[in-house]
Amino acid sequence: MPERSIDQLSQRTNGAATNGVTPIAANGVANGTPHSLPSTPLAYPGSFAQRHIGPSAIDIQQMLTLLGFDSLDALIDATVPPAIRMRHPLHLETGKSEYELLQELKEIAQENQVYRSFIGMGYANCITPPVIQRNILEDPGWYTQYTPYQPEIAQGRLEALLNFQTMVTDLTGLEIANASLLDEGTAAAEAMSMSYGVSKTGAKTFWVSQECHPQTIAVVQTRALPLGIDVLVGDHRTVSFDQPVFGVLLQYPASDGAIYDYTAVIERAHAAGAIVTVAADLLSLTLLKPPGEFGADVAVGNTQRFGVPLGYGGPHAAYFATKELYKRQLPGRLVGVSKDVHGQPALRLALQTREQHIRRDRATSNICTAQVLLAVIASMYAVYHGPHGLRQIALRIHQLTTILATGLRQLGCTIEAEPVFDTLRVEVPADRAAGIHRRSHSHHINVRQLGTSTFGITLDETTSSDDLIALFQLFAGDEIPHFTPEDLLPTIPNSEFRIPNSNLLRTTAYLTHPVFNSYHSETELLRYINRLRSKDLSLTTAMIPLGSCTMKLNATSEMLPITWSEFSQIHPFAPVEQTAGYQILFQQLEAWLAEITGFAAISLQPNAGSQGEYTGLLVIRQYHHSHGEPHRTVCLIPTSAHGTNPASAVMAGMQVVPVACDADGNIDVADLKAKAEQHHDHLAALMVTYPSTHGVFEEAIQEICSIVHAHGGQVYMDGANLNAQVGLCRPGDFGADVCHLNLHKTFCIPHGGGGPGMGPIGVAAHLKPFLPTHPALGNAERLENFEFKISNSKFPPIGPVSAAPWGSASILPISWMYIALMGTEGLTDATKVAILNANYIAKRLEGHYSVLYKGKGGRVAHECILDLRQFKKTADIEVDDIAKRLIDYGFHPPTVSWPVAGTMMVEPTESEAKRELDRFCDAMIAIREEIREIEAGRLDRANNLLKNAPHTALALTEDWDRPYPRQRAVYPTAWTRENKFWAAVGRIDQAYGDRNLVCTCLPMDAYTDSNK
Repeated sequence: MPERSIDQLSQRTNGAATNGVTPIAANGVANGTPHSLPSTPLAYPGSFAQRHIGPSAIDIQQMLTLLGFDSLDALIDATVPPAIRMRHPLHLETGKSEYELLQELKEIAQENQVYRSFIGMGYANCITPPVIQRNILEDPGWYTQYTPYQPEIAQGRLEALLNFQTMVTDLTGLEIANASLLDEGTAAAEAMSMSYGVSKTGAKTFWVSQECHPQTIAVVQTRALPLGIDVLVGDHRTVSFDQPVFGVLLQYPASDGAIYDYTAVIERAHAAGAIVTVAADLLSLTLLKPPGEFGADVAVGNTQRFGVPLGYGGPHAAYFATKELYKRQLPGRLVGVSKDVHGQPALRLALQTREQHIRRDRATSNICTAQVLLAVIASMYAVYHGPHGLRQIALRIHQLTTILATGLRQLGCTIEAEPVFDTLRVEVPADRAAGIHRRSHSHHINVRQLGTSTFGITLDETTSSDDLIALFQLFAGDEIPHFTPEDLLPTIPNSEFRIPNSNLLRTTAYLTHPVFNSYHSETELLRYINRLRSKDLSLTTAMIPLGSCTMKLNATSEMLPITWSEFSQIHPFAPVEQTAGYQILFQQLEAWLAEITGFAAISLQPNAGSQGEYTGLLVIRQYHHSHGEPHRTVCLIPTSAHGTNPASAVMAGMQVVPVACDADGNIDVADLKAKAEQHHDHLAALMVTYPSTHGVFEEAIQEICSIVHAHGGQVYMDGANLNAQVGLCRPGDFGADVCHLNLHKTFCIPHGGGGPGMGPIGVAAHLKPFLPTHPALGNAERLENFEFKISNSKFPPIGPVSAAPWGSASILPISWMYIALMGTEGLTDATKVAILNANYIAKRLEGHYSVLYKGKGGRVAHECILDLRQFKKTADIEVDDIAKRLIDYGFHPPTVSWPVAGTMMVEPTESEAKRELDRFCDAMIAIREEIREIEAGRLDRANNLLKNAPHTALALTEDWDRPYPRQRAVYPTAWTRENKFWAAVGRIDQAYGDRNLVCTCLPMDAYTDSNK
């Protein structure tokens, strides 16, 4: 390929901003002077790419010199196999400035029409307390955190998640809850899978109440199909369970608002050996008897109305609670209490053996993530309001609903279902229905259409007296009613929650822990939020060099639009014609992603990388079925693959067959050929990560794809490492048929402490007809007869994989902004520099550590694996010892012991400047010198700087009996003396926590003053 300049990096010298543009020639040397004027006075000074990409022009030249290359393009030519290189630049626009692009996106956003929503269906308007919005949702100290796999530097978010779990267990009346799931629909599907695994009935039928939210039923149906599970939808009031079932799903309150006493049906289900799941509105449980008290085995739902904006469907934190009996079958992450080396309470992720990278094809779920940032917001909402405040919010909503019902009856409407909490089923005379439809549009009101002349109305925390008046007018034929909401108040018995069946009233206390009763003033909550934040290392502190996770800059300009009301205040089932701005954004983002990947079509629906894997495999499955080959069920997976790959394959109804890797970490092509031939008649797919999980560009990738295609299979590419491809090569060009894209990695959606994520998929043209559909998309104008039915066409799409049609739509503007800001050259340059930075680290650490796998010419892709296994023999030092010692140097440790035990996988990304790369390398080299001291006998093998790391402030105040000075322990470098980040706790005892599993808040006397 001809060399191209990277003039997007040109405005800085040695990492410092200058006032002009200094172009960088193809050889990486700066031309002109640092104060050259922009090429045209019409252009905004500078570019976003130079702010996104860390190294300056001079940095790049110095790094290339160390690596022995004259230019950046020469390094890329020697690293990326020429056979797969793109022959032309990406067909995208030139990157724009942040200022002008925010204006452009604002114009697009204003194409959305923000109607007042009363649709309900599990989603409600809510108020995000400004103290939470500004100090969590909009704070990079929270949203740039990584998954808490290093718990000593993640105690803040772990405490917030423990609060979340406590909130859920208290309100549901069950014993254990996880740290959140993706949405209510997928949580219900996870409940079905868990029930299938633990039930002793041997049945393959899952019974679902027709009163459940229709999108939940649809997602459950999608999940059930490849597993051979039959989903029966029926009336809980008449079901007898004569046919064996393994599980039951009920909605509480029902989707149309009715509150049912499920005691009898649960007793019948248990008698039949079934596991019962109740999908419950969490706020209603401040007033209603919790599911755990009337026999439910599992409770699932959404915490969106706890302060998280609608966001056209997400991201929101679902919850999943169950009995302690099923703690080892609980999907997702679980935060538990343990203790550190000082005997202090310390939090960490519990029961790690449930993780998919260990259980692989034996896993019952592929969930490896959570909605952490959203769960933190929801838990902090409960902390802010406390039990009394939440109950008052719920009572006010119920009182307004009662007033609305009273007024509508006076207007001649029939309210069909009582008792209710916040939702009414309203029937009107048939001749009035059309007028209500027409007026709802002119009044900018959305209600749910339940039938030709039946409507659903759901009220919420934001509902006002004016809203009730508008609804009265809507149903009164635009006449102003002769009464006001205030006039109806005296007809309401009192402000308490009273329903005919007192057996359904909540009588038990909830949220009694001091954390929910101590921070109700803004001052106190602000301090609490910031105390937690200070315990967590985020990108605001230092580089997070995690292999396969791409912790790059999440620019402020990319984040700003997510809280704009035009994006955040739209219901996921609002009529499509009201969402023109979103549709423009979706269409443009899909087109850009298709161009970047070389695929024909993109689906934005999967709302996590694991869901993208699952969706891609379902598409492949449907493709084979459409060709009359349902017997193609074998999925080949390299032994190096991430554990979600085999877990996803099993969920998609496939049989996993492992493929060996060779000594260099590449797929063993001979073994692949043998396995493909052996399973020729049944081969469905190969799952492959590219660049490989071992961090190299495999030269044989095209041959690998050809082998699979020759035997009738499809190639699924895991897009975790796409950051090494953008602008250089495209999976759609070199043989992949489908690929999921981690927008929270390559395309800048922040990790948020472990979530949100987004995992859209791209597919080749022949797979496009099978991309997921959604029941809402068939009824753009109204939500009438909202249910999913498989298409009768020749090429039916798969069903929905997320509760909302476009998954977590409200965070898609982040990736839209990133791509538009960077443009063709910026995106390509980012990839080049990501590869440069990784190779620079590998080179600088040469002679101190061995890089386990290298590609052709001894180079790595965008990450490298450091082999640390020898130190166990020479100094009794484990990989975890080195990881914890890095914390003392002010770094988040890289990925440890994956994909190879005893190693570290390092990925610096393109956003880190040379000075930060050098600081990391200097720290690793210094730690190697500390290991040499142990090897030489100058430091004790059991009592040394690494074994005792991380060193806490508490450790310094205790009697110091260690054979090295305090200062060396906690201030190993000049940087740490000025910028010290203190681990909140010492090394955590993981085994103790699993032996003594505690997953809710401890009583306050368990905490010392030092870690309150």
